[in-house]
Amino acid sequence: MLNTLLRLSANLRCYSASNTWCGAQTSCEKTSTGKSTGGSVSVSYGSGSFSGTEYTDKVSFGGLTVSSQSIGAASQSSGFSGVDGIIGFGPVDLTEDTVSNANTVPTFLDNLYSQGSISTEVLGVSFRPESGSDTDDTNGELTLGSTDSSKYSGSITYFSTLTSGDASAYWGISIASFTYGSTTLASSASGIVDTGTTLIYIPTKAYNKFLSATGGETDSSSGLAVFATKPTSNFGIKFGATTYTLTPSQYLVPTAQYSYYGLSSGSYYAWINDGGSSGVNTIIGQKFLENYYAVFDTTESRIGFATGV
Repeated sequence: MLNTLLRLSANLRCYSASNTWCGAQTSCEKTSTGKSTGGSVSVSYGSGSFSGTEYTDKVSFGGLTVSSQSIGAASQSSGFSGVDGIIGFGPVDLTEDTVSNANTVPTFLDNLYSQGSISTEVLGVSFRPESGSDTDDTNGELTLGSTDSSKYSGSITYFSTLTSGDASAYWGISIASFTYGSTTLASSASGIVDTGTTLIYIPTKAYNKFLSATGGETDSSSGLAVFATKPTSNFGIKFGATTYTLTPSQYLVPTAQYSYYGLSSGSYYAWINDGGSSGVNTIIGQKFLENYYAVFDTTESRIGFATGV
């Protein structure tokens, strides 16, 4: 298990990351145990990109070690201010065609599972909301190969991952509905659950209904949904037969953080945003996951949620 530093960024949309790489801030070179594969690597995210060369080397994380992990050594990168790279926990399919001399490359979790370090390929994720004006609380936890029952209450409800469509390459999931109070914003959608995206993105039609129901509009400066009067109803996301709700205090930006994001006092802003009308236009990001424990289960091809504590 590992505590992780979270840095929030309004309108950040990265998408899941599966490649492991370094060198965004400082030079990344193989150690005495590293071996060059002769391959070049290039990855573009929803926000940011990197390219460079690939080697394999020993990687230790959270008390677990892979002796020969694919690592990208970045020669150029963009969009990664404040971090030096990524350890990728996304689906292995996202590594397809990212390395010149391989179709896909095993992720860190893939390697842990194949070498028997973990008995099931599961990642448990616990986020907690930022407190007060803080924007970089060290309050997240990852559990590799299992879940941590101290981080959630009740039981975990699982939903099968998608096997087709644009979202299936990621941690894709079918969504039964989006609601605001008693108003149905959308009766179905396909989207992804992504720890690398800050906001909650919903399809354009659903977003426009959300603005209409709340009397809001899109702020031209921040790009966030903004309201003159504070919304009072819950926002709901339904997976299968289970609805997960966010109260206004959970889906609105805390006023104590306005100065960090350059927001105007006297208005109210939501973490819910316009995902577009095509492609991957629904992303269940960090601002949902701060309130619900999430389980990414590769072995059983499913995603689980429970109420976070």
